[in-house]
Amino acid sequence: MSVSIDAGDLIAGLAFLLSGYATWQTVSFNKKQKSLVESQEKLNNLLLEKESEDALKEKRADLGASFIKLGGSKYRLKVWNKGSFTAKNVRIEFPEGNDVVIDSEITEKFPMESLERHQSVELIASVHGQTKRKHVVRLIWEDDSQLHNEKLSYPTI
Repeated sequence: MSVSIDAGDLIAGLAFLLSGYATWQTVSFNKKQKSLVESQEKLNNLLLEKESEDALKEKRADLGASFIKLGGSKYRLKVWNKGSFTAKNVRIEFPEGNDVVIDSEITEKFPMESLERHQSVELIASVHGQTKRKHVVRLIWEDDSQLHNEKLSYPTI
């Protein structure tokens, strides 16, 4: 019994192997392409999320407070808005008690209807030898991003 391989069979076999190899390469390429598309989709979602956060930040006020010394023993508690938007209905509280800012200053100036971008307000501070150096100030306000914003500030003399 002799085995003879016909040239047509050889060509058909090689064509079949080449077809199998091409199919394998296509499947491999499609897997890589799918992975790339998924990565690109994740990146696009992250970029959209960041853009949304940035747009929201642009609608925020950002309040802070610090003591400033005017000379001698004259001090002021300065409350400012360094955010991009106006703060509305601004309130101030002293969670650990207020022994430094004159009460009439607080009742006359707060709640403030609005505190514009880069605007500030100063409160007369009564500093003496027994005044503690570090204070806790809670600032509460509304802006276009939220109806209730709150921030603790720790100004020191």
